[in-house]
Amino acid sequence: MISFKEKLGYGFGDAASSMFWKLFGMYLLFFYTDVFGMEAAAVGTMFLITRIWDSFFDPVVGVIADRTESKWGKFRPYLLFLAIPFGVIGVFTFYTPAFSTPDKVIYAYVTYSLMMIIYSGINVPYASLLGVISPDLKDRNVLSTYRMAFAYIGSFVTLLLFMPLVNYFSDYSKDIEDQRYGWLMAVGVIAVVCIILFFLCFAFTRERVKPLRKDQTPLKDDLKDLVKNKPWWILLGAGISALIFNSIRDGATIYYFKYYIEEDVFGTINLFNIPFVLSGLYLALGQAGNLLGVILAAPVSNSIGKRNTYMGAMTIATVLSIIFYGLGSHNLAFIFILQALISICAGSIFPLLWSMYADCADYSEYSTGNRATGLIFSSSSMSQKIGWAIGTALTGWLLAYLGFEANQVQNSSTIDGIKMFMSFLPAIGSFLSIIFIFFYPLSEGRLKEITQSLKERRENTKENRDE
Repeated sequence: MISFKEKLGYGFGDAASSMFWKLFGMYLLFFYTDVFGMEAAAVGTMFLITRIWDSFFDPVVGVIADRTESKWGKFRPYLLFLAIPFGVIGVFTFYTPAFSTPDKVIYAYVTYSLMMIIYSGINVPYASLLGVISPDLKDRNVLSTYRMAFAYIGSFVTLLLFMPLVNYFSDYSKDIEDQRYGWLMAVGVIAVVCIILFFLCFAFTRERVKPLRKDQTPLKDDLKDLVKNKPWWILLGAGISALIFNSIRDGATIYYFKYYIEEDVFGTINLFNIPFVLSGLYLALGQAGNLLGVILAAPVSNSIGKRNTYMGAMTIATVLSIIFYGLGSHNLAFIFILQALISICAGSIFPLLWSMYADCADYSEYSTGNRATGLIFSSSSMSQKIGWAIGTALTGWLLAYLGFEANQVQNSSTIDGIKMFMSFLPAIGSFLSIIFIFFYPLSEGRLKEITQSLKERRENTKENRDE
């Protein structure tokens, strides 16, 4: 039985990861174009180049983690030793140096690439923990739910308070240098919180599941087994498609509110004596919807199965995203309602994906006798980065193609494109994700057979070792 403290600790890890990940997804494209001073097309190209090559670094981290031996286990040491670099590099990513334009572009490439490398180094081992904390399928579903719940709680707090923090540190000034200082200090506050949460995750969790094989298999065998793992390929495709759905909507949100809704006309909205901006409330509502989706995922999937839950949620998200296009800038109530409903659907699928990756590790061990947990879980991070790379690169390129100019009044084709980023384009990603999951073969009945077989094998292996 996993204690509440350990569930809490495991959740803290994804709260830390998601706080920065949401800053990257929601604000980094906007930061580079409207604050840092890069062209939209250049940012899109940078995202594609850095995230694609870095996504293939994730399996390397998974392989290294699988072969790590320490008194803390295989995966937990990475939380301890990379927490501080994670926070520090994150701050430098949002720093604007007084360089010439070409040198600033180089600085952006270097700092963002380093951030993604450190993110892989800490997040892949963190994700892999789910496969070794407990062998029980229900425990994994619960841990996955805690993970995603805290991910969205962390994101909710970050997105709700980030722009108020920026405004506070910039003293509400519109001067670009004051704005740059405000962004830097706001990210610094988030970074400190992330570091603390990773340390708590390390302290509260334990690794219990040991591989059937005591000797480490060669890397070529791990890769060969992975290539033959059909459920893994399906989840990889579904994960990339789902992240394209998310990244396009998230990356376009600030542009949508700045240039289409024109949120400056509404000014700040005071709640609990804190001045919020309209886009911040919209994004925070999305995280609240995601959190509700996470809470609903476990009971619904326990009733109708993970595959059916996933397909149903993404079908609804696809239809609602298409409807989103028809909303006018004055239809704020409907904009917020659709955001909540789409976010509930989107939030429900990610705990299912993480739980299914753990099932893939079991399937691999059942089929081959080899449990490459880190390598399998690294694909989840890889799919995230590939999905975000494609989604944000498309957003940057299309903004440039449509004639976007930062901090200027946009033409009608640019505005129409920004509306497409919130509707039809993400709907394509969600529809592709449905197609992939349709072919997912590991039903709940099949997983029970696999779990029971592995349990018997471990008991036999233990008896043989004792003899």
